[in-house]
This record gives sequence, C-alpha cells and structure tokens, in this order.
Amino acid sequence: MRRQQAVTFIALLLLTFTSVVGARLLGSSTAIAHAKTQLTISAASSLTDALKEVAPLYEQSHANVTIRYNFASSGALQQQIEQGAPTDVFISAGTKQMNALEQANLLVPNSRQDLLTNRLVLIVPANQSDVKNTKSLTEGQVKRIAIGNPRSVPVGQYAQEALTNAGVWNQLQSKYVLATNVRQVLQFVAAGNSEAGLVYLTDAKMTNKVKIAQIVPANLHSPIVYPIAVLNNSQNQAASREFVEFLSGPTAKPVFAKYGFQMLSTNSSKLGYR
Repeated sequence: MRRQQAVTFIALLLLTFTSVVGARLLGSSTAIAHAKTQLTISAASSLTDALKEVAPLYEQSHANVTIRYNFASSGALQQQIEQGAPTDVFISAGTKQMNALEQANLLVPNSRQDLLTNRLVLIVPANQSDVKNTKSLTEGQVKRIAIGNPRSVPVGQYAQEALTNAGVWNQLQSKYVLATNVRQVLQFVAAGNSEAGLVYLTDAKMTNKVKIAQIVPANLHSPIVYPIAVLNNSQNQAASREFVEFLSGPTAKPVFAKYGFQMLSTNSSKLGYR
C-alpha cells in the first residue's frame, strides 16, 4: 500500500513538473510572438500596389517585423500625423506635406530623404478618342474633368499647376470634379463619370478601362517627388530606419519599376539624408 502511495505521489510530482514546465515554455513562446515589432507605414494612395508587394519581401528577411499600411491622400495623412496618429514612417506624394511636418518638428532629424519620382498624365476612358491633350479639355464635349482636390491631394496640386501653366485652369472651373485621392480620380474616369482626368503615370497603368491621352510636359508643373521620413512618435525608430533603407535598396527597386516609379537613387548616401 505504501509502495503504491509512493508511486502515485511520484507520478503526481512528475505531472505537476511537466505542467509547470509546459506552461512556462508556452508562456515564453507566446511572449516571443508578442515581441514581434509592427511598423505602421502611412503612405500616399498611389503607392498602394507597389508597397503591398514590397511588404512580404521585407518580412521574409526580417522575421521579427510585420508591416501595416495606412493608405490615403498625402494631405489626409499629414493631418492624421499632426493629430497624433501612431505612425512609424510617412511616405508622401509631394514635398508640401512633408515640409509641413518637418517644420512642426514631427520628423526624426536626418531621416528624411527623396525616394521616388513619377509623371503626371491626362487620361480618358478607353473607348474615347476626342481628348488629345490639355488644350482639348476646353472643348464642348468635355463636361467633367476629374482631379484630386488641390487643397489636400498632391496629384491635384500638380494638375492645377499644369493646367494653370497651360493657360486653361480658369476656363475649366465649371468642369472640375474633385476627388479625395488619386485612385478616386482613376475610378471616376474608368467608370465614365468624367471625360478626362489627371493622375500619375503609375495609376494610369492599373486598369485597361482608361488610356493615356497625354504625358503632361514636366515643365508645366513642379517635379513629382515622393519624400520619406521616420516620425518622432515612432516607438520603433531603429526598425523604421531599416525599412526606409530597404525601400531604397536593390530588392525594392524592381518592384517600384514594375509599377512605373523611378527611384531617385539606390542608397541612403545619395538619397539626401538631412
């Protein structure tokens, strides 16, 4: 009887030990999983497809990091950041928004650089052939012209510059349909709700429902530059800098090129940390 009780006691001890060790191991593994760093990247809508393709490439070589994107117009993202939205990295489709954040001391010093460039194009529905260039927009058959809202959307600001310098901005006031971001401009034209629109070259390539009527001459508007920077309120500044470096490196370059972007450089020493 005593021997049986002793065996039972030892078995209970082993079971308890095993349970405790198992719980500790499970707790450790859960803690490791929870320790994974998540980076929140706020980026201009025109970067949606390219950046979504870049994320898994980065995560493959950085197993302890997950990328979360927040896409919107650059102006909307600027306002979110100014209001304290948690953001690690900001990529704008224009320098105006980044300049405002820099002047407000919201960027990590020396983390800002110019990453990409793009082109402005005039698009029309795929089955339309009347509009040839910006001058054609003044003709009677063109009732609606989709552009990004110049107050908050960089592509709209470039469109306003181009149409002003082409001498037609004021003539077209009654025709403008203002969009909240470049993808909405594309949707308006693709759906036939506007006879023309001004978007980036990269966006025009996203659907066969539109065609490019004209690549707008670059001398009609400011250079289209996509600056990138790490935010002061980032809790993961080292990891954020690594992600910025990755975007300017050889792995990300062919992805951006695939979508029509041109890189301004291939390494941080040339990208102008300041």
